[in-house]
Amino acid sequence: MRLMRIGAPGRERPVAGTPDGRCFDLSGLTPDIDAAFLAADGIARAAAALADDALPATAIAGERVGPPLARPGALLCIGQNYAAHAAESGSAPPTEPILFYKGANTVVGPEDDVLIPPGSEKTDWEVELAVVIGRTARYLTAADDPLAYVAGYALSNDVSERAFQLERSGGQWSKGKSCETFNPLGPWLATPDEIPDPQRLALRSWVNGEARQDSSTADMIFPVAELVRQLSQFLVLEPGDVINTGTPQGVALSGRFPYLAEGDVIELEIEGLGRQRTRCAAAQLASR
Repeated sequence: MRLMRIGAPGRERPVAGTPDGRCFDLSGLTPDIDAAFLAADGIARAAAALADDALPATAIAGERVGPPLARPGALLCIGQNYAAHAAESGSAPPTEPILFYKGANTVVGPEDDVLIPPGSEKTDWEVELAVVIGRTARYLTAADDPLAYVAGYALSNDVSERAFQLERSGGQWSKGKSCETFNPLGPWLATPDEIPDPQRLALRSWVNGEARQDSSTADMIFPVAELVRQLSQFLVLEPGDVINTGTPQGVALSGRFPYLAEGDVIELEIEGLGRQRTRCAAAQLASR
């Protein structure tokens, strides 16, 4: 099952989709796809309603696709989780997952504009597999199955401003990660039955039609299950939390490609998780 949110920002309606393109209205089951929906076993209830033909069909053509999760809790990001990306960043592969936080209000839809901050000269793209938590997880042991705590998977762009991240960071990366619109998410949240192995997914990116990244989640240093287990040792993972699992090589930070500029078009895709197409625009200064 594919969970989507369709409509104008702040007025999205919840939709369940199938791989063959059919869409069904979830509004009778839940007002939104959010932490409360996940915590109340919403995915199982939606799947049962879909199987019982209890959901009305709906059309979404021509409507805005919002992020598939409303109001994420924590937005947890893993740095340098692909060895080749660590190398292009000038670092050795980490021996422990690198964790940084990103503002949850950075999340926008998969076709919404990415706004380049005032004064930015180093805005960068990062195609990533996002993992959405569906059950509270704390101190998972070797006997626990970390993937049983996952509600689903989505396509994510961990947009980064590298000067803010590395030159003006004060020692932590979040300044370069948390500008508005810096996390396009979606188009859908795929439930685990659609993604039986999150370590066998091709992921790619393009800028203005030119290839940038082309890799596989098989190349992760720390796979999804290990990330969920390790993170649960340091913080409580709750329904609606999102983990961005890292990006492969092929970003502008490598020095091989120019950074993003106004008018550039970023396209991303992950096998089974759809495609994004976002345009870069200039952020507007606050009125005085």
